[in-house]
Order: sequence, then structure tokens, then C-alpha cells
Amino acid sequence: MNTISFEMALDLLDSLKNPTLVADLNHKVIYLNKAAEAFYSGGRALLGSSLLDCHNEQSCQQMIEIVKRMEQGLDEELITDNKKYRIYMRAVRSKSGALIGYYERYEPPRGS
Repeated sequence: MNTISFEMALDLLDSLKNPTLVADLNHKVIYLNKAAEAFYSGGRALLGSSLLDCHNEQSCQQMIEIVKRMEQGLDEELITDNKKYRIYMRAVRSKSGALIGYYERYEPPRGS
């Protein structure tokens, strides 16, 4: 059975046209694909920073609550739905099923 290399996995993520940002359970940004680097103010400078430092209090509380629900089994939740895009928080789990982080998944608005 062939396996995907780490480099190939990063190349795959970088090939996605939608921004993809990955955070650990402390909300620290650990990866941005090329689309996310262009989309987010600060780009690569966000690596290592906390998402809780760049969101308002209401958004921070929402992210903290979603992570708690992910720890209880939630896989994904819609966090933004506007005319430009929909953003979901999606759980990242280890092979054993333990929550190890999350990523933001983008979709075009409904009807696009």
C-alpha cells in the first residue's frame, strides 16, 4: 500500500484554492496553505500566533465552545455564513480518534 509523504500532503493542501488554516487545541496557528497566506491579513506572520489574539471576544468564546464540543465528538460546525463565503471549523483527529486540533474550511456562499 502506498502512503502519502508529509511533503506531498503539504503540496496537496497548498494546491487547494480555498484558504485552509490549521490550529492546535490552544488555538495556535500551525499551518496556512498558500490561499490562506494571501487571504488573511498578516499571512505567514500568523504562524505561531493564537487565533484568540486576532478575534473579538464573542468569536473567541465561540471557538472555545466549539472545541469543547469537538472534544465530545462534534466533527464540524458552521461559524460564518455571509454573501462572500461560509467558514466551518472542522475537527482534526488522530488515528485513535483523539482531537488534536482543527482547521477552518471555506465554501462559496449558498447558490453560487
